[in-house]
Amino acid sequence: MGKGIWVFAEQAEGKVRKVTFEMLSAARKIADAKGEQLCAVCLGKDIAGLADSFAPYGADMVYMVTHDLLAQYTTDGYAKALCDLITKEQPSVILFGATVLGRDLSAKVAARVGAGLASDCVDIKLDGSGNITIRRPMYAGKVYADVIFPNASIIAASMRPNVLVPGAPDASRKAEVVTVTPELSATDIRVKVKEVVKTAAGKVDLTEAERIVSGGRGMKAAENFKMLEELAEVIGATVGASRAAVDAGWRPQSDQVGQTGKVVSPNLYIACGISGSIQHYAGMGTSKVIVAINKDSEAPIFSKCDYGVVDDLFKVVPVFTAELKKMMAE
Repeated sequence: MGKGIWVFAEQAEGKVRKVTFEMLSAARKIADAKGEQLCAVCLGKDIAGLADSFAPYGADMVYMVTHDLLAQYTTDGYAKALCDLITKEQPSVILFGATVLGRDLSAKVAARVGAGLASDCVDIKLDGSGNITIRRPMYAGKVYADVIFPNASIIAASMRPNVLVPGAPDASRKAEVVTVTPELSATDIRVKVKEVVKTAAGKVDLTEAERIVSGGRGMKAAENFKMLEELAEVIGATVGASRAAVDAGWRPQSDQVGQTGKVVSPNLYIACGISGSIQHYAGMGTSKVIVAINKDSEAPIFSKCDYGVVDDLFKVVPVFTAELKKMMAE
């Protein structure tokens, strides 16, 4: 048996991020083909209740790394705890979600343990020779590169949420659970968390949302986003924004989708009043279905969408929302 394929199981406030289960399902196929063990690695404080979450999605072993200093995420604390465990156990592969936390942590860990790293990836598989191949977009999504690691002792990658399909959980699967107490002290952590500002309760993070309604410069004012929030509420979506809308102060930066914002891969992306520049497309081009509403028939978004409406969004969106309400009621 090989040295093991690891999935970093990201959690916050006792809830596991969905991308963890997506990566476990994909990695299970590779572990079976290579005859290696699949392990989930979860860090935090008071996380024992999560130990049984990972076996149904394919984990053979679960490392529960617990410490008081891991209660809040810090790059220093998480990186030291994870790197110490990697150095001891020597996995062959470690996967992270391409979330804000995952991107930060994966780079630090890869540098410390000397791993080859591919970031913001959309697929992982074995090639004809049995080598792990990871696909990632390049040049703002214009091309895709298949990356291999011929000389890396450890392969690391961060995977976009919503691009890998999680398998159906198998409740009969069991995993060995190993509790690890890392050697951590306050002097290991150079950055202190002074305050955590939470977003609206119940709001699904953009990177994991299955449906997103985004507004751009065509929204004209912050108060006009209320119509997008109403539409989002009807279909269970999260509201996003283009950089133009964020720069205008209409939405917070945390709502920004694009090359300089968040990269998303929802099942449905509705772009309202967004021209569709290559920078915006780089952040949502892997959406399964793209719907565009824009009065400019020459807007670039229409060359990239699956369905387009050339009309004034202030006429279209309220009617669209009303019709969806009727359909949902039926």
